[in-house]
Amino acid sequence: MRAQEKSRWSPRRVDALVTVTVIALGVVDSWVKPSSGLLTGLPTPVIAAASGAVGATLWWRRSRPDLVAAVVIVAYVVTFTPVALAVAMYTIGTVRQRPGILAAYAAAGFAAGIAGLRGGLPDAGVREAAYSLALILGPLAVGYVVAVRRDLTAATQARVADLEREQLVLDERARAEERGAIAREMHDVVGHRVSNMVLAAGALQVGPAAGHPDVVRTAELIRSDGRQALEELREILGVLSVGHPVHWAPTAPQPDVDQLPGIVAHATERGQAVQLQINGHPETLSPPVQRAVHRIVQESLTNAAKHAPGARVRVDVDCRSDGVHVGVGNGAPTGRPSADLPSGGHGLVGLTERVELLGGALTAGPHGDGFLVSVFIPHRRGVS
Repeated sequence: MRAQEKSRWSPRRVDALVTVTVIALGVVDSWVKPSSGLLTGLPTPVIAAASGAVGATLWWRRSRPDLVAAVVIVAYVVTFTPVALAVAMYTIGTVRQRPGILAAYAAAGFAAGIAGLRGGLPDAGVREAAYSLALILGPLAVGYVVAVRRDLTAATQARVADLEREQLVLDERARAEERGAIAREMHDVVGHRVSNMVLAAGALQVGPAAGHPDVVRTAELIRSDGRQALEELREILGVLSVGHPVHWAPTAPQPDVDQLPGIVAHATERGQAVQLQINGHPETLSPPVQRAVHRIVQESLTNAAKHAPGARVRVDVDCRSDGVHVGVGNGAPTGRPSADLPSGGHGLVGLTERVELLGGALTAGPHGDGFLVSVFIPHRRGVS
């Protein structure tokens, strides 16, 4: 609402209103004022035309304030236009802040007022002189105060904007430091634990039970999972540790749909019964969408392994004209979930946020005897 009012009362609209008002008052005043300066005694229409012409000069009071003020001061001697003089002095007060300049205008205006009174009213006394002085000093003082307040307001707003920018910088710095602290903590705790797991799996391969094929295969699977977890941890730390882009740069290839068969094969080695069906050409999807599909399948298979052990899982990736449809559903579990498997409870939340950022939608919930994760991501131009 305020923005509309500001647009409606633009400076030029205000100037037009002021100019028209001063012209009207000058013309009307020509019939009632006792003195018309040096034009006193001439026909009233002539005096009215002169007063209107003086008021019209106020249209240029913003672009040429000094010239307009000089014209009005001289015209004040000729035709005695007090309203035009007051507006001109107010304008000078708002644009000229030096006391010397304001004093010069006050003296010139007062001199013009006395000259006009002497020309139109030879018997003018102290009262008329005081009126002329107030007509000059009052608008000058008001304009000066308005200008000072305007400058103070602008300076205050600029200072507030600077403080807000400074606060934003401090907040961003604090967030960067917090991200760095989180990255270091993750590296120290999670990295240490996963590294120990990989080392333990390696020791298992060369230990007393190394001759058993199932033990060797399981140990290699643990080592492979551990190495992949370390690479993904390094990738996450590359985002958190913004101050160390080289040190924390990810070294593993970015996930895409070409790795889906590998994810399914890995899950099969883990003991899951997984069926993968891919329709269309998912390799043509943009990199962000391919990464999203990769994470959806990976997280869904992990959830099925944790919460529905022994259940058959079906993965469908269908690339259509409107976008890519992904469905990961499992049947009824044949075993009980292990209480030793931790769950942060944020997997589906993270997937939902990732999908929504790409303009898609994710639904997850019970389906028959099992659970279904269904995702749709539309085609978006220019995504890379």
